[in-house]
Amino acid sequence: MIKTLDITKDYPAPGYAPVDMDIDWRNGAVVRMPNHLGDAMMALPALMQLRKMLPEEMALYVICPAPQTKIYLALDFVDGIIKLSKPHSVWSLSELKEIKKMRFGAGILFNNSFRDALMLKIAGVPHLYGSDRRMRKLVLTHAFEYPPRPKNKAAEVHQGNRLLQMVRAMGAPEWTGELPEFRCISAQCESSPAVKAACQHPRLMTVAPGAAYGAAKRWPAHYFKEVCLDWIKKGGIVAIVGTPSEKEIAKEVADGLDASKCFDLCGATPIDELIRLLQASVLTVANDSGIMHLGAALGRPGVAVFGPTDHTATGPISPLWKLVITEEKCGPCFKRVCPKNNPVCMLNIKPEEVIKAISEITG
Repeated sequence: MIKTLDITKDYPAPGYAPVDMDIDWRNGAVVRMPNHLGDAMMALPALMQLRKMLPEEMALYVICPAPQTKIYLALDFVDGIIKLSKPHSVWSLSELKEIKKMRFGAGILFNNSFRDALMLKIAGVPHLYGSDRRMRKLVLTHAFEYPPRPKNKAAEVHQGNRLLQMVRAMGAPEWTGELPEFRCISAQCESSPAVKAACQHPRLMTVAPGAAYGAAKRWPAHYFKEVCLDWIKKGGIVAIVGTPSEKEIAKEVADGLDASKCFDLCGATPIDELIRLLQASVLTVANDSGIMHLGAALGRPGVAVFGPTDHTATGPISPLWKLVITEEKCGPCFKRVCPKNNPVCMLNIKPEEVIKAISEITG
């Protein structure tokens, strides 16, 4: 099945009652962004709307993992960045001092960590807002109730919309579907020769065959290869991207394809070069992954293959993407590895379906 998702219309979150925001913003607000790239991209619309509700003279800072810094440097509505060297651990003394020195009036958590809420409280941020997950009511000024995810059933509440409704209750304007504009800062424009060459081709397709969540989430590499071969036969070129841990998957896709038309860049594109590649691509083909979400946030079209995960909750935030899914009785199971050792939800999606979705985008 091929479908298009518009999160503003298809799977909106239930609204929250307005929150009293008669507070002293002091120097502005700080937002703890999610650690994972995909979750962070789904949070960008809410971050944009939050900026619009802040008094103009107040700053909007983000707290994020150090490797994601260049993403936020490219967004003109973000005024500053606090980098966490160990985002899954207790924050360092220097990081806490940096936050305390800024004298933020409010902190908004776009993740569900109790530890991070406590860290902001320790750093002296007086007003904290976020979901009620993991007993965070104990430290939050206002906790928004997130219903539990249904088992083996689509949530039909998109993650991005939950955050949008949260900031809407705090006074942010309604989101109308606009995506952030990623500006090109000088460091981002200095790409490697391989990336520059790929970006100059008029029919570049980016392919992301990996997925950090687990093997069950990955469409078979030989299916990706068939899609790449079809694209190359039609006059295009392919750039394969992913993390260093996904090099073997990328190699399996590239093996046997024309090396002058298929470029294996997996593990060789820092986030700024990855952004440039995605921006220059006619489209991207990916699993449900961080690269899928980044491509969508950049406003570029693509095709995403969904199996054990829930497209109604974590589909791309842009309606320019086509989603190819199957509806199996056992899904969405959210397992990292198929418990039956037979991931029919992915195997039953054939390359022909993805090629058809590509043709619907490219005409």
